[in-house]
Amino acid sequence: MSGSLLHEDENSALVRSRRRDTARRRLQVHNALAQLRTEGATITVSAVARAARVHRSFIHRHPDLHAALEAAAARPADPIPGNSTTSYASMKADLLNVRAHNARLQHRLGALQARLSEDLGEAAFRGSGLGAPDDIRGLHQNLIDSEQQIQELRRQLEERTDELAAARAASRELMTQLNSPRRTGH
Repeated sequence: MSGSLLHEDENSALVRSRRRDTARRRLQVHNALAQLRTEGATITVSAVARAARVHRSFIHRHPDLHAALEAAAARPADPIPGNSTTSYASMKADLLNVRAHNARLQHRLGALQARLSEDLGEAAFRGSGLGAPDDIRGLHQNLIDSEQQIQELRRQLEERTDELAAARAASRELMTQLNSPRRTGH
C-alpha cells in the first residue's frame, strides 16, 4: 500500500508542477499581449508566442488565450505617449498593408475553396460508382503492361527457338560432312 501512496504523491506533485508551469506560461502570454499593445506592434499568434517565449500551439490549445489575442489584435493600438499624432503617410501605408494582406487572404481562401471543391467532386464521383477507384485503375494498367511484356518475351523466345533450330540443323550438317568418308580421286 505504501508504494501506491508514493505513486499517488508523485503524480499529485507532477500535476501541481504542471499546473504551476501552465499558469506561468499563461501569465507570460498576457504580459506579452500587454507589451505588444503598448509598443503598438502587430499582434499575431507568432508575435505573442515569440514575446512570451511559448510555442504557438500553447496559445491555440487555450481558447481563452486565443480569444484574448484576437480581441487585442482587433482593437486599435493604444496611442504611444509623446507621439499622439499619427502621420497621414503612416496611416496610408498601414491601410495599403492591410489591403494587401486582405488580398492575400482572399487569394488563399479562393485557392482553398477550389481545392475543397475538387476534392469533394472527386469523392462524389468515386462514391457514385461511376469511376473505378484509383487503385483498380492502377492494377488494370499494370495488368495490361504485364500482358504486353509477356507477348514481347514470347516473341523473343520464338525467335531464339527458331535460331537454335537453325543452328542445330547447321551443326548436324557439318557433323555429317565431317563424319562421312572422304572421297579422294585415287
